Amino acid sequence: MRANINQVGLTTALVLALAGCHVGPNYEKPAQWSPKDWRPHGENAAVASRVTEEAPDPDWWNVFHDPELTALERQVATQNLNVRVATARLAESRAQVLIEGANRYPTLGASAAYQREQYSTKELQYAISRVGGNIGSSVGGGLGGQIGPLISSSAGRAVIPQLDMWSDKVDAQYEVDLWGRVARQYEAAKADLEASDEARRGVLIAQEADMARDYMTLRGQQQQLQILEQNRDTQAQTVKVSEDRFHGGLVTELDVASARSQLDSTTAQIAQYRQRIEQQENAIALLLGAPPGALTHELEAGAGVPVVPPVVPTGVPSELAQRRPDIRQAEAQLHAAVANVGEATAEFYPKVMITADFGFQSLSFRDLGFWNARAWNVGPSISLPIFQGGQLRGQLALRRFQQKEAAISYQQTVLGAWHDVDNALIAYRDEQTHRAGLEQAVADQQRALDLARDQYRHGLVTYLNVLSAQGNLLSAQMSLSDSTTTLASNLVQLYNALGGGWESAYPASASVLASTAH
Repeated sequence: MRANINQVGLTTALVLALAGCHVGPNYEKPAQWSPKDWRPHGENAAVASRVTEEAPDPDWWNVFHDPELTALERQVATQNLNVRVATARLAESRAQVLIEGANRYPTLGASAAYQREQYSTKELQYAISRVGGNIGSSVGGGLGGQIGPLISSSAGRAVIPQLDMWSDKVDAQYEVDLWGRVARQYEAAKADLEASDEARRGVLIAQEADMARDYMTLRGQQQQLQILEQNRDTQAQTVKVSEDRFHGGLVTELDVASARSQLDSTTAQIAQYRQRIEQQENAIALLLGAPPGALTHELEAGAGVPVVPPVVPTGVPSELAQRRPDIRQAEAQLHAAVANVGEATAEFYPKVMITADFGFQSLSFRDLGFWNARAWNVGPSISLPIFQGGQLRGQLALRRFQQKEAAISYQQTVLGAWHDVDNALIAYRDEQTHRAGLEQAVADQQRALDLARDQYRHGLVTYLNVLSAQGNLLSAQMSLSDSTTTLASNLVQLYNALGGGWESAYPASASVLASTAH
């Protein structure tokens, strides 16, 4: 018996010594490309706000110096429902890592059973002959000592009564990961966890950018509403003057009707903008998981569109891959795809399991704990796939194509990130030029209106000239307000493209993996 135990132990030790060989490709971090410099702004004097390669504030919205915007942004990480969904998905990935990690360790269980059995005469006679003639002399609850007295003879035939079989045992099982199949599963699960973490960061950045854009849009609409209300008041005064001049016989009724028509048109626009403002307030409330109208009082007019800073820190181009969660997510997905190829490769090799159990068996519950009622077994088992109908080859081919797809997706993500940044820089630069032109247009239209009014008072032009000048000024003022909002939104888009805004809410992704390392 000792020789058998030594043989089992030697075999097990040999199997364990072979463990640790990983088949399939090992993941290698892809080479990262980045331009040396951002797109230059040029020497255009209209571009007053310029980018620098200084390190940006993780809370990039602070560049606007708007306390209300800052307060809203700080609530996005905890109250936005899309972010909370992404956080739940991260928890799912963390649980999956625990599941896959458990396969690296032995399993241990305990069981107890009771059976009432009827053995055949032939089976029992064979068992007795194999054990030997001393079966009936065992003491202390042994199986032989219990079976011997039960065998009786009736008409020359052995009578085997029904037996009660009691047992309890502790069993263990362990897969020796000779080819790295289990290790590759765990590696892929950790990479998927990292991808989920980066996806959550990406959702947070997108929602923070949406909050800032919606806020800029709201302030722009409130500013345009003020412009319309100011023009309405001016036009109402113009109507009164026209009516007085009409009653004095100085102008025709056409001037009065034209003035009233312009006033009515502006009043209609005011109602339209009030509707837009309420809807925009609801859009901001939705981003914070709040009901409609919850932020109406908080978002009342008065702040105006935040002013862009003269200097915009963007960091150096080489940092973009570390700052953009979508790039890191694509890299983690590539890592998982490579690990899955290794797992599929390992499926072609034998699986080695070591199983063992120890317990007691007895025909009497009272004798179950006696040492000579013990039973045990230990040893390895090997399973080798011989014919699977092409399933394993198909699975390996699938994993290799998925790896290729992940590699292409990574390249596309990196290239798309650079396009996002470059397009955002272009938009931010050119909108400043556009806005500078509109500022001059407003000044010119104001001068034209003043001249038209003066000439009208002296009878040099008709009132239609004044109405035309008023309409042109209102249009220029509204366009300038639109451009101011667009410029601020373009800066938001630039920071969104740069991938900033998650560092304060979520620490570095290494902490996520550390939480499941053990």
